Order: sequence, then structure tokens, then C-alpha cells
Amino acid sequence: MARPHIHYEAAFEDYIRSRGWPYLPVDEHKKAIFAGARIKSFDFLVYRPGKKPWLVDIKGRKFPYDGKGSKRYWENWVTREDLEGLQKWEGVFGQDFETGLVFVYWLVGPPDREPSTDIHVFRNEYYAFLWISALDYAAHARQRSPKWDTVTVPSRTFRRLVRPLDES
Repeated sequence: MARPHIHYEAAFEDYIRSRGWPYLPVDEHKKAIFAGARIKSFDFLVYRPGKKPWLVDIKGRKFPYDGKGSKRYWENWVTREDLEGLQKWEGVFGQDFETGLVFVYWLVGPPDREPSTDIHVFRNEYYAFLWISALDYAAHARQRSPKWDTVTVPSRTFRRLVRPLDES
């Protein structure tokens, strides 16, 4: 089971279970070591019927994010380590697997601004799940914070690239 105290991961697990997709959550405490190098773990291995299996890194965000009195939509930052780890895992698993990020948006704003029409209710909260391949994300990422080594994709581009899970 995913880390149940992290509601974004628990909501995602509930969603994929409700779809009947076989999956394996990855134990974050057992970081893998390959060729003497640590690789950041992904969160789930998901087997979707008739499609390539996913190596998924979950990114939980509020939608909209209320930052110091101003609401921001489509927050999608990740660390460079996230992207580098997914790239290495793709090399380990091979071309029969696809690496990507699932942005789990906890919907706390007005319904007319929701990021997807596929809304999932979990523990009386509302969530939307959007997929982007790690390759697409990395190709469009721009530095966000040098201090935290984070990157982001501009909102307009991100909105064009992400897909609901059922359409990915």
C-alpha cells in the first residue's frame, strides 16, 4: 500500500484500484542502488490493460494553490532529481515501460476551474489526476528555483501536454 498518510498517493491508489488496474506501490524506505549510485524511487508501477506499464512518480498539488493571498493554478514543479531518477529507471526497465509524472490535484477551488472532468472522490475530498510523460516534461521544463533545484513547465504548455489517466 502507498503511504496512507500522504493523501495524494492514497487517493491515486484508490483511483487505480477503482479502475481495476494492477499495480505495485514502491516502498520509499528501500531506495535502490544500481552500479553504486542511488536512484530516486518512483511511487507506483501501474499495469494498464493493452498499454505500456507505467513507472509513476506522484506529485500532489492543491488546485488552486493559495500562495500569500494570490491563487495560482496548474502548479507543476518537480525536482531535477525526480526527472533524473525516472530517466534512469526507464533505462533499467527498458522501452517496454513508460516513465511519467502523475499530478494529483486536490481540488479546493471553484468547480468551473477544475483541471479535468474526470473527478475522483476520496475520503470526502475531490481529486483530479493528470499524466505527463517524463520525456515530455523534461523537454519543456525550465528552472524554477536554483536553491531547491526545481524545474517547472509553463502553464500553457503543461495544460497542452497533460492528459487524464484514462486518455493516456
